[in-house]
Amino acid sequence: MADVATLAGVSSQTVSRVANNRQNVDSATREKVLSAMQTLGYRPNTAARALVTGRFGALGVISFDVGAHGNARTLGAIADAAREADFSVNFMGVRAQTEAAVRHAFQHLMLQSVDGIVLVESQMLDTPSLRLPPSMPVVVADGDTGHEYPHVDFDQAHGSQSVVSHLLGLGHRTVWHLAGPADSFAARRRAESWRRTLTDAGAPVPPVVYGDWSARSGYRAGLDLAHRPEVTAVFAANDQMAMGLMRALHEAGRSVPGDVSVAGFDDIAEAAYLVPPLTTVHQDFEVVGKHCVALLLDQIEGRTDGPRRRAVEPVLVVRSSTAPPRPGAPA
Repeated sequence: MADVATLAGVSSQTVSRVANNRQNVDSATREKVLSAMQTLGYRPNTAARALVTGRFGALGVISFDVGAHGNARTLGAIADAAREADFSVNFMGVRAQTEAAVRHAFQHLMLQSVDGIVLVESQMLDTPSLRLPPSMPVVVADGDTGHEYPHVDFDQAHGSQSVVSHLLGLGHRTVWHLAGPADSFAARRRAESWRRTLTDAGAPVPPVVYGDWSARSGYRAGLDLAHRPEVTAVFAANDQMAMGLMRALHEAGRSVPGDVSVAGFDDIAEAAYLVPPLTTVHQDFEVVGKHCVALLLDQIEGRTDGPRRRAVEPVLVVRSSTAPPRPGAPA
């Protein structure tokens, strides 16, 4: 640091302020210091900086299904929001939702000196024997709401209710559901809301068809649904499964939406460009990322008077994959 100060012609305190991204340094001086750092190959000592600032400047993220579109988008949104707050992100992917896996992930990230951790859709937090380090700030994204930790969640129930109500409003007698994995909180909440909305409307509740979030599982489910003449509307729990379903319906000679209306969930970038464009539920993952980082910073900085839960309301996007049933469709 002294070498940087000498080359830049400033004090060591000024170098420290620049290294710790303090705002009380004018832009010209900051540029001189940054140029000197680059010339000398200077890198701040994170341990020493943590002693001064009380922060390591890094957040940890644990996710149990990186391949799922929603989880991947959530991770990207958290990384973007962390960058805006001048934090880096250390990621830990976990295959199995077990106590041992969760503890290992926490220990791994704590050894990397993170200031807080976001868990994405973890179902292990309600396990009585699971104890996380009390000193580590934790936020849960898209998980169950029964635990003690601050959390950010999409209003899955509202999203599903809006899809099912839309399809019933078009005149469909009932709506079939292609659900996500049974061990997913998001999938369970969407399925529960689907069932509740049908029941409240006095509509028949068909048996749930399960997929695994992939287009392949939607295709396989669609091969069966396509040969059921009573199926006139299907709500898929995500857009990838809806895409596979639409492919199977097409191959079976059933048109969308002429014979079967199809709706998805997530509003992936490709949804608007399918044939036909897909009716779906839009989720604002960027807002989720900002909320996760904001809740972590509240804990890191000792602010306890703010909200511990932040909900993001999804929005139904109606496109041409849904329409009224054909006259004379099976009742």
